[in-house]
Amino acid sequence: MIQLSEIRQHFPALNRTENGLPVAYFDGPGGSQVAQPVIDAIVAYMTNGGSNLHGEFATSKETEQCIDRARQAIADLVGAKPTEVAFGQNSTSLMFAVARALSRTWTNEDNIVLSEIDHRSNVDSWITAAQDKNTNVRFIPVDTNTLSLDISELSELIDSNTKIVAVSLASNVIGTITDVAPIVKRAREVGAIVIVDAVHAVPHFAVDFHTLDVDILFCSTYKFFGPHLGVAVIKEALFDSLNVYKLKPAPSYFPDKLETGTQNHESIASLESLVEFIASFGNGNNRREKIVSAYEVIEKHEKVLDQRLRGALAEIPEVTLYQSPYAKTPTIAFRIEKIDPISFCQQMASRYSIYIASGDFYATTLCDKLGITEKGGFIRAGLAPYNTEQEIDRLISATQAIIEAAQITK
Repeated sequence: MIQLSEIRQHFPALNRTENGLPVAYFDGPGGSQVAQPVIDAIVAYMTNGGSNLHGEFATSKETEQCIDRARQAIADLVGAKPTEVAFGQNSTSLMFAVARALSRTWTNEDNIVLSEIDHRSNVDSWITAAQDKNTNVRFIPVDTNTLSLDISELSELIDSNTKIVAVSLASNVIGTITDVAPIVKRAREVGAIVIVDAVHAVPHFAVDFHTLDVDILFCSTYKFFGPHLGVAVIKEALFDSLNVYKLKPAPSYFPDKLETGTQNHESIASLESLVEFIASFGNGNNRREKIVSAYEVIEKHEKVLDQRLRGALAEIPEVTLYQSPYAKTPTIAFRIEKIDPISFCQQMASRYSIYIASGDFYATTLCDKLGITEKGGFIRAGLAPYNTEQEIDRLISATQAIIEAAQITK
């Protein structure tokens, strides 16, 4: 078992310096840094000889074995079966592919239900498919006071003509964790398919696909220490019936039928090492138990950092925090009075070697409803297990310094 206090030594990117200062990464929601075991696994695959599938030679068979092990590893990570796991370019691409397949049977009498809090990938993939079929699109509204979904009219939104309900498990910009249970319950009553965007959830807390009882779940490995890959997890019965668009000679069985073209084998070959790395921070009798235990350790660490940063920002008069009173990930969205978000981030990078991002982060409907789209959107500080209290203090001090400098120049 690796102690979380030792985690930084496993990330070579943390040795980067800029302007004589160590870089502090707060851009994890856009993509975390990559763990050394993952890098080693990618190099090993490429060094030993890669190959395409279905060959009668060693490198081809080894590639197939790598994919099998990767499916099992991701299945252990999210509480699924390996046959329910498919890989792709990224979650967005997989969403579009699944949407195209699901929408084959939609009509103008049907509807789909989405959410106003979501990343556009979990919106536009389904909207574009609905437009092709003249299918009605409905939205679960976001409550701008609590920054969570308002499910008070769920029974009216989700009805007997609803084909799918797509929501995020956690907001990638404000961190709000969605209680999907009542949404799943209502969807089950009318026979609708439930789709969950867990891209921002999986990096921060243990997810159990079967306990959630959703039909489809998406995540991306580059959000939690891995390479740029998307993952679709689909219940076996649905996956079997899914009429995907594919090349005629390509496999017609799942999960392979969703994986169009040659996959990124070198990245897939690293996923077992990625999951083993996460599991190494926990205890248990098997890998799944270790993973769940590891997330408890990660959550405890991130909570300390999250509270430290939120508490300090809340005491700065010029800062407006956008946060739900309910459960949330350690992802802090804020704005600073009279300071453009882009300018703030530029100063953070150039003066203080702190990497922090700004914008709408593809949560455009949320930004519109909050009236900040034309103002540059949010500043987002995303925390990861490799962040430290010292880095939090650097961010707080730098924020205060930038605000003071702006006041002096006015």
